[in-house]
Amino acid sequence: METMKKDYYEILGVTKSATKIEIKKAYRKKAIQYHPDKNPGDKEAEEMFKLAAEAYEVLSDDNKRARYDQYGHAAFEGGFGGNGGGFGGMNMEDIFSQFGDIFGGGFGGFNSGRRQQRQVKGSNLRIRLKLTLEEIITGVKKKVKVRRLVSAEGATYSTCHTCNGQGVVMRVTNTILGRMQTQSTCPTCHGSGKVLKNRPNGADANGMIHKEELVEIDIPAGVTDGVQLKVTGKGNEAPGGGIPGDLLVVIQELPHEKLKREGLNLHYDMYVSVPEAILGVSKEIDTLQGKVRIKLDEGTQSGKIMRLRGKGIPDLSGYGKGDLLVHINVWTPKKISKEQRKYFEQLLEDPNFIPQPNKQEKSFFEKVKDMFS
Repeated sequence: METMKKDYYEILGVTKSATKIEIKKAYRKKAIQYHPDKNPGDKEAEEMFKLAAEAYEVLSDDNKRARYDQYGHAAFEGGFGGNGGGFGGMNMEDIFSQFGDIFGGGFGGFNSGRRQQRQVKGSNLRIRLKLTLEEIITGVKKKVKVRRLVSAEGATYSTCHTCNGQGVVMRVTNTILGRMQTQSTCPTCHGSGKVLKNRPNGADANGMIHKEELVEIDIPAGVTDGVQLKVTGKGNEAPGGGIPGDLLVVIQELPHEKLKREGLNLHYDMYVSVPEAILGVSKEIDTLQGKVRIKLDEGTQSGKIMRLRGKGIPDLSGYGKGDLLVHINVWTPKKISKEQRKYFEQLLEDPNFIPQPNKQEKSFFEKVKDMFS
């Protein structure tokens, strides 16, 4: 059975109202506490070190944090990434390449004493993907063309002599607190640890070329407009065989001709004639799951709302579905014949046709309030 993922705010020990500065300070404290150099061979400390980095990657980014606050861990799931989506697949090299500047002096990269070569990550790509409500309610696989940077055929690299392949340069300075060691990205190789040796025709200064590639994207059911999904490793490649960046897919929901979306619920306007409202009829409507027949009672009033449970949008995290709310509108003709006018004039004084509001019946606004309370 899969264990519940721990809350990112709890991991860093901050509240949901914490500022970006407070989040950064909290992450630095956790990173130093569980740093591999301070806890050699401690698997539990290593796991906490990774969890803190995972939490910081989300909460330090306004877009990711907003999606996490709204959807929780489900915002980064749905078949994206090496571990089913999200950020759980971060390794030590990912952490030090992205957040190494936060640790400050005194710590290098993972196993820095062994002078392990540092890997850099290629830049991410972002695309916008348009989806219909029909695609959103069921989930869909999409194939898109992506133009990404890849290593040119024949490009070769050699070890950077400035940093000896580490990607960073170390500097020791004397302060009133003693000797402090700091590190910064190598200015020659820009962190890759390698420099271009052979540059093929058409390649840029890093030995890269643009290549168009067809990428299949698995969209989970229930996504919303503006949600950003991640396809791991389908961004730009890094020079010299580093870690590829990611493809970020921003969802754009296309408007539906008849349905309006509000969260997980859908709204549908049904128009009925005066005779239909008086007599009560059976009407067929189109839903995203197919045709549905509903029964109107005799004397149906305009403004009545009928709820079809489970006919809305599925929850992204897999917990149930929204409803389809059918709004009844009684349509009144603007032009009528002489015979029709004479008939309705006879009904003007008929007590049965004089409006008699039911004081016990809730108003339209009260009904809507009850539905969403």
